[in-house]
Amino acid sequence: MNNSLAVEHLTKSYSGKIVLDAISIEFVNSKVNMVIGASGSGKSTLFKCLVGLTEPDAGKILYHGKNLVDMNYEEKKEIRQQIGMLFQGGALFDSLTVGENIAFPLRMFSNKSRKEIAERVAFCLERVNMPGVEKKYPSELSGGMRKRVGIARAIALNPQYLFCDEPNSGLDPLTSIVIDELIAEITAEYGITTVVNTHDMHSVLEIGDKIIFIHEGKKHWEGDKHGLRQSDEPVLKKFVFASKRT
Repeated sequence: MNNSLAVEHLTKSYSGKIVLDAISIEFVNSKVNMVIGASGSGKSTLFKCLVGLTEPDAGKILYHGKNLVDMNYEEKKEIRQQIGMLFQGGALFDSLTVGENIAFPLRMFSNKSRKEIAERVAFCLERVNMPGVEKKYPSELSGGMRKRVGIARAIALNPQYLFCDEPNSGLDPLTSIVIDELIAEITAEYGITTVVNTHDMHSVLEIGDKIIFIHEGKKHWEGDKHGLRQSDEPVLKKFVFASKRT
């Protein structure tokens, strides 16, 4: 398997209810992989398994062919250092400045000096088109600005993988486009393998390189945005149509 991120027969249940039912996916390297599905479909659980927040009941989560589930503490730590995460709402620390928020993973997981950290923070803010806001607090920023700071923090460690959980949640359409374009640009520019958990069909059709549709815990369909537009698969069409109207 050439793909550096994949899951094989991934299964997870809660209180006897199967949430993920033997799902297998090969994510495309250095591209934007979109995971879509209705609420309760299992996509959030898949997301949590991928980043190690939830352990599956069975199956494999493969990073470079090695199963995350079987890794020891040091191996998992090494993988987590290759992962950047953009959470819903940005999930910034309110008590820290923008600069301190972005510096947090650098202080936790790197041996950079204070000067090197400051330079990296400034670079990341520049990359998300927010130069010079290091001393501001999250409460002083708009929702879109907080998302951009969240992206800056996510790329601070030069990750190989970027996981975005509903990146456009709570944003107006124009700001959503800005965030979409930024995610696509960063993915291409740095060769990051990006996985986006979303219900925003505009995002899917604009920047999705590979699309995975989860329905009732199973991988129901996968393909690209051209295939998505042309698909006659009834369950997928119903979901896409309903999503476009909301």
